[in-house]
Amino acid sequence: MSPNASFKDLMLPPAEAESLKSEAAHFPSWDLTPTQTSDLELLLSGAFSPLDGFMTRADYDPVVDSMRLADGSLWPLPVVLDVTDAFAAGIGDHRSIVLRDPEGVPLAVLDVAEVWTPDREREARQVYGTLESAHPGVDVVLNRRHPVYVGGRLRGLSLPIHYDFKYLRERPDEVRARFKKKGWRKVVGYHVERPMHRAQVEVAFRSAKTAEAHLLLHPAVWQTHTGDAEHFSRVRCYEHAYKHFPDQTTDLSLVHMAPRHAGPREALLHAIVRRNYGCTHFIVGLDHASPRQAPTETPYYGAHDAQALAGRHADDLGIRIVAAPKYVYVQERAAFVPLDEVRESDTVLGISDDEVLRRVLHDRDIPEWFSFPEVVDELRRSIRPLHRRGFTVFFTGLSGSGKSTIARALVQKFLETGDRRVTLLDGDIVRKNLSSELTFSKEHRDLNILRIGFVAAEITKNGGIAICAPIAPYTETRRQVRRTVESSGGGFIEVHVATPIEVCEQRDRKGLYALARAGKIKGFTGIDDPYEAPENAEVVIDTSALSPDEAAQDIILKIESLGYISVV
Repeated sequence: MSPNASFKDLMLPPAEAESLKSEAAHFPSWDLTPTQTSDLELLLSGAFSPLDGFMTRADYDPVVDSMRLADGSLWPLPVVLDVTDAFAAGIGDHRSIVLRDPEGVPLAVLDVAEVWTPDREREARQVYGTLESAHPGVDVVLNRRHPVYVGGRLRGLSLPIHYDFKYLRERPDEVRARFKKKGWRKVVGYHVERPMHRAQVEVAFRSAKTAEAHLLLHPAVWQTHTGDAEHFSRVRCYEHAYKHFPDQTTDLSLVHMAPRHAGPREALLHAIVRRNYGCTHFIVGLDHASPRQAPTETPYYGAHDAQALAGRHADDLGIRIVAAPKYVYVQERAAFVPLDEVRESDTVLGISDDEVLRRVLHDRDIPEWFSFPEVVDELRRSIRPLHRRGFTVFFTGLSGSGKSTIARALVQKFLETGDRRVTLLDGDIVRKNLSSELTFSKEHRDLNILRIGFVAAEITKNGGIAICAPIAPYTETRRQVRRTVESSGGGFIEVHVATPIEVCEQRDRKGLYALARAGKIKGFTGIDDPYEAPENAEVVIDTSALSPDEAAQDIILKIESLGYISVV
């Protein structure tokens, strides 16, 4: 297959798009999630060719089981539009829906061919090889996706708008046209998601040299939220690294692609995308697209699995695979060399990603053999030390457990120091001022907690301290709040106030437990609605054994040990 075979740009001509926008005003409207927006952009631009829309079961099932579309074409991962039960039911007789960005701008019309409920456990097991929610890809499929899939062909109205780094964002047809204009007949693509240091530059440069090809540095950027400082820093690091390549043989361009952490299967997807961008070769490294794990954890995929899978499917990919070895720095040679060329007498130096972060956070030296001074300077500017970052203290526990009392004590202790802005988001206060229209159904309870999480993330992102004290009875909702806060660049400290229910009932001045046991209040947490206790809370407190002041001091000590505050 040639790089241009079966390329599909799904954007309508301007006149047709304007006409369809008017018609689409009467279609059911779905607001896209960030991941869906990324997938839509890749579909509309042709980066996901030969797909012409979100998958129906005819394509989804064979892709999940055997990495093949219904027509037999190689395709490694599902590309699906997941929606809520309520939205799926509302499609009704409408055979088209309009897909919008968060601001309501119509981006595409999906001509609905099928609406179905998938077996998501089967999808996770087949695609990722595990059902462990600790795997970030499995967590998305099992816990964060909506339950219903909608498949059909797309008609593009407008590509998603990006206001950042516009000079680096190009469609596949634009990149291919530039290659043709420059006379580049052989181009090797390099996928990268983390800042590039000297080892990554060595991999890209030597791989292009081996292939006797020009080089496209093609970072996959993924802005998790507006104002994501890490995203901007990462792109600036790519620009700094780019300056260390020959400018006549290297190009830099960005692709907006959400990570799937699917290891070998995702390596195939990355190769197909670069084929659609006009590359003739693609670099697959060790542990390509594998989730980050601690050194003590068993890897989900073997180090060479991605290279092996890409090699087995080389004929179907339509792009040649360059299997890159691991490069390590040898002190005696003052150079990076392939690991399999290291001699017993060589001294190998290395720094892990976690160690780089630790050195940046604590203003420790990062040697020049490891990275470029301008990249290190950029990381130091963008990554704030822990003691200057905002954080959220998130209390959870039964009614009457003492959450609000401890939270107020904690606020006072932080205000004593006067060096941080502190905001208390108490459950009752939030209910009155932010969620007054909500009921106590499970759906509305979750929405209330997610609103608290959103506000806490905004406070945290700007360097403040958010103290949250809702009941928050459900595990998955608390996980979503943690993700929201941590994606803002701040810390999240979960405090389980594990006071026994008997003690909580004794303290109940409003008589709510008695009313619940008498059946006069329905859905009361701990009585006829479950409380899912946290399994890995940073702090666990039983206020039947501790005073509020003692509990607050224990929490402060924990926060100090995590590095977010310094107690003199």
